Amino acid sequence: MKTYVFDASALFAFLQKKPGAARVSELLKEAMRKRAAIFMSAVNYGEVYGGILREHGPETARATISAVHPLPIGLVDATPQRALRAAEIKVKYKLYYFDSFVAALAIEHKATLVTSDSDFRRLGHNVPIVWLKA
Repeated sequence: MKTYVFDASALFAFLQKKPGAARVSELLKEAMRKRAAIFMSAVNYGEVYGGILREHGPETARATISAVHPLPIGLVDATPQRALRAAEIKVKYKLYYFDSFVAALAIEHKATLVTSDSDFRRLGHNVPIVWLKA
């Protein structure tokens, strides 16, 4: 079974029907069919909520998160160990701290990272990436 880790940009693309939304939808369908597993750090899930909250207000943010909840995305807690690993990755690859949680989770699960964020190019070939159109 293929394993993926969604960056906030992947979920934003899907929710806002931006370029890349079709690819995210395909991956979600694969997960619904139990042919793939999808994970997302709770930190990046909160990043999505915060972005919607900032742009559209609390009512829309809560409604959107309620709609996302049934999707086959496994939310992974930011444990103290994961926070330290994310910090190490932040320093090593010069990523933003939010982004370092995505990279750390992809490494932990030997997963393919799904993103439209070009900052992840800094990972080189250390993590496989599905690039969504920005």
